[in-house]
Amino acid sequence: MALRKANNSDASSLAAISIEVWLGTYIKQGVNSFFADYVLQEFTSEKLAQRIADPNQLFLVSQNDQGIDGFIQVSTGSASPVKGGSTFEISTFYVQPRHHGKGVGKRLLKGALQHCREQLAESVWLATNAENTPAIAFYLAQGFSHVGETYFCMGKEAYLNNVYAYPLT
Repeated sequence: MALRKANNSDASSLAAISIEVWLGTYIKQGVNSFFADYVLQEFTSEKLAQRIADPNQLFLVSQNDQGIDGFIQVSTGSASPVKGGSTFEISTFYVQPRHHGKGVGKRLLKGALQHCREQLAESVWLATNAENTPAIAFYLAQGFSHVGETYFCMGKEAYLNNVYAYPLT
């Protein structure tokens, strides 16, 4: 397993992982058109390629012998939903479920935090669904602190998210 920066040719793999992880994490009872339309519009190769090319985004991928098994996206210039928060955000962090517990997430997170330190960030923040117990446990175990709440909005629906921060200094 190796970490590396994503390139344009990774866009379709990142889109597929995004759909797999997002649906598996948030859709527990069955996929309806509201959620299907969202993932099919949001997680496209084209949109991922645009984000990879954006100089304000860093994508690190975890690559094994067969392909990419996870990735993390760090966004710079993101407005924190919590007063006084950093402008460095871990905006996406997906590891295929079958690779959980193998150290993939820890290595990706370590790489992302190192990038933020190199950019002289004082801290980094992220938001995750308030019901995503496994992710919350992971972030707390890695040293993140709960610092507030925000909402993830889709259409007219709003979903409670917890905001976590990690000090880098």
